[in-house]
Amino acid sequence: MVLRLCLAVAVAGITSAVSAQTPHLEPSAPRTVVIADAATPPVIRAGLLQSTLIELPAEEKVATVFGGDTVSWVFDAGHVASRYLSVKPKMADAATDLHIVSDHGNEYTLELREISSDKSNPHFDSKVYVTSSDAAARDNLAKAPVFVPAAEAEAREAQLRKEADTAAKAAAADHQAAAAQTESFQARYPGTLHFDYSWDQKKGGALGIQQIWRDDKFTYLRGHFEETPALYELKDGKGSLINYDFANGLYTVPKTIEQGYLAIGKQRVDFKQIKAGS
Repeated sequence: MVLRLCLAVAVAGITSAVSAQTPHLEPSAPRTVVIADAATPPVIRAGLLQSTLIELPAEEKVATVFGGDTVSWVFDAGHVASRYLSVKPKMADAATDLHIVSDHGNEYTLELREISSDKSNPHFDSKVYVTSSDAAARDNLAKAPVFVPAAEAEAREAQLRKEADTAAKAAAADHQAAAAQTESFQARYPGTLHFDYSWDQKKGGALGIQQIWRDDKFTYLRGHFEETPALYELKDGKGSLINYDFANGLYTVPKTIEQGYLAIGKQRVDFKQIKAGS
């Protein structure tokens, strides 16, 4: 019974000692500090065993943080790039300067002070919104970021590699499909050619006609002409000019001509498709 009483007294004494060493601090309401290059850096009141959240403008993210005393202070910008930075003192009465560089190239300088020994004001900054009064800093917010966080850059690079790989695979598949289609067309094409036209070979030779044929979509006339003849299509005994392309002695007509003729001056050579069974 006496031993238990002694232990209880000892524990109570230790608890009282720890409580006496631990300051009683109260968080202040969030506030905004305005930074100017020509002015003294604003003071941020930090509390022992407490965390103060520093928040940059919505358009920015924390790119780099520099602290004068990295032993007595903890600076935590998180694992994902954001506009938030947490600062926490590890020692009473610690003080240091803090420099934040944003992804837009803006610089924010603050003075950090641990205030547990300030008996007249036990309030520490729980959250601080940081902004700049400099016109150049405001202009930077309207521009694209000049710094890209490493994690974000790596993610973007991975995305670009993925997109390039997908595009390469799609291009390879398209090339393979086009090659297969070309090969299939080349295999089938000779079977679509029909040399089933007749004409007066003597007159045709005098005019320069060498061959007339067709496939499933076009009619072709090849010859060696001193002067290019006009090409007509015959329907119901009447001749009419038709659309065609002519290059290097080859007429290409975007349709099947059943009957027609070539004419130049007084020379005329009629041709017609030979129907099956005729």
